Order: sequence, then structure tokens, then C-alpha cells
Amino acid sequence: MNCKRGIELYEKAKRIIPGGTQLLSKRPELFLPDLWPSYYKKCSGAEVVDLDGNTFIDMSINGVGACILGYADPDVDNAVKEAITNGSMSTLNCPEEIELAELMLDIHPWADMVRYARCGGEAMTLAVRIARASSRKDLIVFCGYHGWHDWYLSANLSDDSNLDGQLLPGLNPAGVPRALAGSSIPFLYNRPETLDAIVSEHGDRIAAIVMEPVRHDEPEEGFLAHVRKTADKLGVVLIFDEVTSAWRLNTGGVHLVLGVEPDIAVFAKGISNGYPMAAVIGKRSVMEAAQETFISSTYWTERIGPVAAIATIKKMKEHNVPAHLGKIGQSVRNIWTQYAVKYGLNIKVHGIPPLSIFVFDYGEQTPLLHTIFTQEMLELGFLASKAFYATYAHREDHLAKYEAAIDTVFGMISLIIQQGRAEDSLKGPVAHSGFKRLA
Repeated sequence: MNCKRGIELYEKAKRIIPGGTQLLSKRPELFLPDLWPSYYKKCSGAEVVDLDGNTFIDMSINGVGACILGYADPDVDNAVKEAITNGSMSTLNCPEEIELAELMLDIHPWADMVRYARCGGEAMTLAVRIARASSRKDLIVFCGYHGWHDWYLSANLSDDSNLDGQLLPGLNPAGVPRALAGSSIPFLYNRPETLDAIVSEHGDRIAAIVMEPVRHDEPEEGFLAHVRKTADKLGVVLIFDEVTSAWRLNTGGVHLVLGVEPDIAVFAKGISNGYPMAAVIGKRSVMEAAQETFISSTYWTERIGPVAAIATIKKMKEHNVPAHLGKIGQSVRNIWTQYAVKYGLNIKVHGIPPLSIFVFDYGEQTPLLHTIFTQEMLELGFLASKAFYATYAHREDHLAKYEAAIDTVFGMISLIIQQGRAEDSLKGPVAHSGFKRLA
């Protein structure tokens, strides 16, 4: 597989763009260092064409979870084209932001008000600001991954490993004011005692409890209810970060399935199928605090984001997209498990079906095996990693081709392990497992 143009362009990018890419999750070093195609010319459905003209089936993160309907969905794109034709920005406000607000509140009847942003990280920062304004307190207690902003990375000022268990290890808080040390404290998912310990020591300082209701694991019985009860007891804001989880198990926030209501919920990624859009919804008693602080941005008023979100949500409801995502995700998990058993491979499978992850379980050799997997799947025409984010564009023919490739590659990896020649099978460096400064 010749991916020369993409590889060469990325080498140029590293010289003129700090970090090489705008998003850590898209760094080639996280997939296949020195060999990943890196850039695309065209994408449609579940397929991506790189700069060298290679066509790949994307059985990986599919736009980092943003393209929930698949790439270049015609219904969403046509709605956006009409919005562009009619003008995407003006001195006046677009009426679609009211339509979207009503749609979001209809789906989430516990909520009363909506504010918008254009990406998940800034929307989470907006939500945290509102919570602090509402509670008149400062301390944020959180679990999960919530973006790059100061309020979150400040957790690593007091201990540079605080965030290691939340998503990516090694996140550096350089540039975050030292004065923010201790202003955000993490607790562990499905470990209510870790939340209780923070509450016992800092209960009178807590402004909000922030968490992803589900990500790699589903909540154990009673865990979310305990968090809700704790927030109520303290009289603080409970924020659910639904940037990744929403729209996968149902049309709306996954908390609707789990049966626990937050005070604020935050949405982005899949809400608008690849177009920048984010929404913060919440109870009136909390959201009105947004008027007591300054939260404002020019491009939060453009038209394309709301139009894309409306079209995306309507298509999800009309076609029951979450059911399809669950079916495809479960099929992929079954493929992983079936061929791991066939070839005697030790793997573990995590996550909800539409957001599935498998990991080889071979100690220090695990990152090496993951890299070999991506390398060999690329040769067979797949963008593939240990994570798979299902889309509405994934169909049975994609699964059939993927299954045949998994059969081949898992068999190869099994033989490599038996013969003890994993290091000799890799054509480049081992993939990074977290944040690292690029040379």
C-alpha cells in the first residue's frame, strides 16, 4: 500500500504546525508512526480516499465519533448547502437556533434552556462556568475526559498523573496557571468511595460534579444514582458530559436510557455529523446563571451548525439510527471474539457496542501487537485500530470484508506470538499510547 504523499505531507506539517495536527486523537503516531496515510482527499459513507488515491474502509474512529451517519451524508449535506446559499452569517440571528433548542428540549423534557458552542471542549468549559456562577463556589469534582481547557488540565498541576486514568496518560498542564492547582479533583468511574472521600474533605467548596455517564464501561448498579444523590445532598450542579456517548444508544443523551437526570448535559460530536456544533442544555434554575457571567462568541451564532444538527437528529429519529449502530457494533465485537478464540489470542473487549474497543492482553508487548494489527489491516485496505465507532453508513458488505481481514490478521498475529518474532514484523516505530512531545 503506497501512502507516500500523505506520509511526506505529515513530515512537512510537523515542521510548521506544533504537534503536527490540530487534534491529538488524529496524530499518525497514535496509529502507525511513519506509515499512516495521514490525510484524505475525499470521504463518503464508510470509505476514505487518501492523497495517493487509496480507498480505505474506515473501521476505526470515523471522524473521532463525529460522523455518526457516515461521511458526507447527503441529507445533512443538502441542508447545509441550502443554509450556505441563503447565507450562513448575518447581523441578525438565525431562527434555526430556536428550532434546535425546541427539538433538544422535546427530547430531554427535564431540561428548560439551551446555550450553544461549536465544539465539545469549549461547551464543557461553558457548562463549568455556568455551574460555578450558579453555585458561587469554585471546586470541580470530575471523572472522565473533558477536553483541553484550563479548568480540566489544572488537575495535573497538583499531581501530573491525576488524569492518567481518565483517558490519555501524560497530558501536560504547561501554560495552565499554577494558581488553579487544586481547583479540579478527579474521582474514579464506578468507584463511589473515591467521590465520597473528596466530598468528605472538600464538600463545602464543591461547585459541580462533572462526569461522562458512560464511556469505556457501563455504570454499575446504583453508581449514577449515588452521584445524583451526592449532588443533591451538597446542593451542587451535576453535569453529564455526553459529547462522546450521546446519540449512540438512543436519540438523545444516554442518560435517558440510564434513568438518571443531570442538571446540565453537554452535546457535540455526533449531534451534527461532522459540522461544528455543540449544545449545553439544563434546568432553568441553573442555566439562568449564564446571564450573570459573560459567555459570548461570534461564531456561536452562525447558521450551519444548527442546520446540520437539526438534519442529523431528524434522520436519527426517522431511521432509528441508534438501533443500527448497536447492531453493527455488536457484530464487530462478535468478530473480534470469534477470531480471537479461533487463533488462541488473549483479548479484552470494552465499551458500549457502538463505541467498542478491544485490547490485546500481552503485557509489555501489547502496544507492539496493536501497531502490527493496524499495519496489516492497512495493507488489506482498512483504517483500523483497537477502537471502532459504528456509523449508519456501515453495512453488511463492510462487515464481511472486515471479517475476512480479521481472520487473516489475527491468524498472522497468533503465529507471530508463537514464534516470538513480533519486533521483526513491525515496519516502523510502535504507536504512542498517550500524549508525547513530537521530535
